[in-house]
Amino acid sequence: MAQDTYYATGKRKSAIARVWLTPGSGNIAVNQQSLEEYFGQIYFEPKVNKPFSITETLEKYDVKATVRGGGKSAQVDALVHGISKALQEMNPEMRIPLKKAGLLTRDPRVKERKKYGQRGARARFQFSKR
Repeated sequence: MAQDTYYATGKRKSAIARVWLTPGSGNIAVNQQSLEEYFGQIYFEPKVNKPFSITETLEKYDVKATVRGGGKSAQVDALVHGISKALQEMNPEMRIPLKKAGLLTRDPRVKERKKYGQRGARARFQFSKR
């Protein structure tokens, strides 16, 4: 890709977003579709635009992203994480406001595994004394 293209990987749960930022007019393409097409009814534009609004770069960069794994909500969080990391890669001075907003931290929360001999991760079978 061109010299003024910046790449970053964003993650959340089992969703992984590969993000390329190029100077442009604010177009966001996810898996070669627009945001509305890819995410459908659950439209997340304010959440996806948060890194741009914090760094005051709204509609200055085009985003091309490939997202896989996880559900739609986790994919959006992975996309936001990737965009934030790419903005930081492009201009290290943007790190401070992005870090303050908590957008550079990978959210570590994942589903807890089911334990053997039990009904779920925390749920237990009913205990009977007699």
